[in-house]
Amino acid sequence: MGRKDDTDSIRRKAGLATPMALRVAVTLELPDRLLGDGASVDELAVELTVAPVALELLLGHLATLGVVERTATGYRTTEYGANLCADANNGLTDLLHLDAAGGRAEMAFIELAHSIATGQAAYPRRYGQDFWADLAEYPHLRESFDRQMVHRFREQIPQIVAGFDWSRFSAIVDVGGGQGSVLAAILTAHPRMHGHLVELKPTATQARCTFSAHNLDERTHVTASSFFDPLPAGAEAYLLVDILHDWDDEHAHRILSRCVEAAHPAGRVLVIEPVGGLRAASEFNLAMLVMYGGRERQIAEFRALASPHGLVLDTVTDLTDQRCLLEFKLAADQ
Repeated sequence: MGRKDDTDSIRRKAGLATPMALRVAVTLELPDRLLGDGASVDELAVELTVAPVALELLLGHLATLGVVERTATGYRTTEYGANLCADANNGLTDLLHLDAAGGRAEMAFIELAHSIATGQAAYPRRYGQDFWADLAEYPHLRESFDRQMVHRFREQIPQIVAGFDWSRFSAIVDVGGGQGSVLAAILTAHPRMHGHLVELKPTATQARCTFSAHNLDERTHVTASSFFDPLPAGAEAYLLVDILHDWDDEHAHRILSRCVEAAHPAGRVLVIEPVGGLRAASEFNLAMLVMYGGRERQIAEFRALASPHGLVLDTVTDLTDQRCLLEFKLAADQ
């Protein structure tokens, strides 16, 4: 590749016009508004209360990207662009919409230099409080985050269920288990197992609905609580799915401490998430830092994190192309 090609490639990778154009298009609901016959720029500008000339510039770039196409009277959404519609059911809307949890959080990348300089999350610097405080304060952010988590795991759940011997446990506590889709799938595959999900109140309510929809009411409990508070005691397994990477070491230690405090002496702590050097994408790793002050830890880092709590890494299982399962046991159970 010649020098000019290198320069052009770097320029394309560094450009902000395209990612921001897509985010603004989703936020304005342009793919939905331009379905079918589409609309003219002028009528769309009036509907949205935006500047028509500026809207024309945005639509022109979206046409270059193949999201919309020009018609005799304006623009309409292409088949490709329909992937950005609210009912596409692919998770993109919550990821890109600037007033959804995912889209809002990604804008914290503007403060990446702060995170690199300090090792701390950029989100509070941009918004005045951390990501989790925002979710607690604004219900629509919590709702969009919960939807995003459901989409993130939907395709991987069959592999998570099939890739590990869950039948070893008669009871499992899903710590920070979201709306319960992972636990519901595990319990459905193992009719003798019981589950207990711990989650903050708004999401815990949705988890109860999930379990009811799977006819699991008699085999499940839901506790509306934080995983920084005492956990249900005496279970054989405590499951942490995409939890530890959201937190710095100080908070991750607090979570593991609660698990060990509650666990049966022969119990296990099961961690499912991307692992540095195995299943963690470098881009996602930076996102964990910027948004939460966390990271995708490597195996050695997991060992160091677990050791002060008397936890020993027993096995590492590749569950999916994105996530591993790390099984920890109490040192006394060696």
